[in-house]
Amino acid sequence: MKVNRLVSIILTLIDKKRISAKELADMFEVSTRTIYRDIDAISMIGIPIHSTSGVGGGFEIMENYKIDKSTFSQADLTTLLMGISSIPNIMKNDEFTHTLTKIKNLIPTENIETVHLQPDQLHIDFSLWMGNRNLENYINVIKDALKEKKLLSFEYINHRGYQTKRQVEPYQLILKSSQWYFQGYCYKRNDFRLFKLTRLSNLKKENSCFSPKNYEKPLLDTTDILDKLRTTIKLRIHESLMEQLLDYCAYDQFSKEGENFYIVNFPFIENDYHYGILLSFGERCECLEPLHVRSELKRKITNLSKIYEPSSYKI
Repeated sequence: MKVNRLVSIILTLIDKKRISAKELADMFEVSTRTIYRDIDAISMIGIPIHSTSGVGGGFEIMENYKIDKSTFSQADLTTLLMGISSIPNIMKNDEFTHTLTKIKNLIPTENIETVHLQPDQLHIDFSLWMGNRNLENYINVIKDALKEKKLLSFEYINHRGYQTKRQVEPYQLILKSSQWYFQGYCYKRNDFRLFKLTRLSNLKKENSCFSPKNYEKPLLDTTDILDKLRTTIKLRIHESLMEQLLDYCAYDQFSKEGENFYIVNFPFIENDYHYGILLSFGERCECLEPLHVRSELKRKITNLSKIYEPSSYKI
């Protein structure tokens, strides 16, 4: 949203003495042309911004300029505080506290109670209810390596359990669907890779520095790809599964059958992960169609039952 970006640019210029258009464009994931338009818009509202060309050049707010508290509306300040409140606690540090204090100082006295109340009405918590491995130390190591442009070394476990030693240039720390990742250039693969933090072990920041490469940010929105792979299957479920299935499909995909059951049009991709989801529903879920998915489920259940035959394991 443009207004939020303009406010964020102003706060960035307050916090930094000088910053280039390229740095701002990377920070807000827009083009440099957009940044130049934003700077013009900020200048039009009366904030004097000075630009310097050449090496080391960039934008800066003119020295001794003081921002009037009326520059930001109540909605602007509420939006900023709501955005900051959504940042995971693990990412908060002294710089964060410093920025938060600056924002709070911009709130007019008569609006303090209202502006503080609205962010408190929204609480965002990315942690899992249970079984969440503490990754705070790893995140702090990666943050330091990003800031200092230092190499990282670690052992990485792939999805089949194989462990390999890696040496990686870190470029971006990512929180996606309550899971932490980082994007980096892997010397073993000679390419950029996305690493899941729960698969790391023995993570260390090395003394060696690296010169950053040009790179594309990882594709994190896979909606279009998944839409092409996804099909719809028909399930018969017990009502006790309703809450779990609502995580995958909307209520209008459910139709009542009898007193305790529903027929559900369920979004499905034919891979082990999604078959595992269906099997996790146990005897309270039956796949009605298509026939080949039903047959594959039966095959997997048969193979699973063989593992628990008395003759299959000897103590």
